[in-house]
Amino acid sequence: MNMIHSMAGGKLRTHDSHDYAKVRVLEGEMAGNIVWYISPFPLLKENDLVLVPVGRAGSPTKACVIRVDHAVNELSFPIPIKRMKSILQIIQE
Repeated sequence: MNMIHSMAGGKLRTHDSHDYAKVRVLEGEMAGNIVWYISPFPLLKENDLVLVPVGRAGSPTKACVIRVDHAVNELSFPIPIKRMKSILQIIQE
């Protein structure tokens, strides 16, 4: 966790690190689309099948993980953290 301090000595904001996963959506209208999600699962790896929220309603949808980036500072990630959704679960086969 990184902290930035103001010149007056007060704490301005805390920036956390997260794991991010790029997935290919396998079902529904967004099938074939590639989307980034926050991963709350430290053991997530490429080719894992997951459930992710899709669309405004956040409908649980099957997807395949194609890339995982671990411990990336939220400031260095190109998508604002407030706009990202999290993976719901890993599908066990």
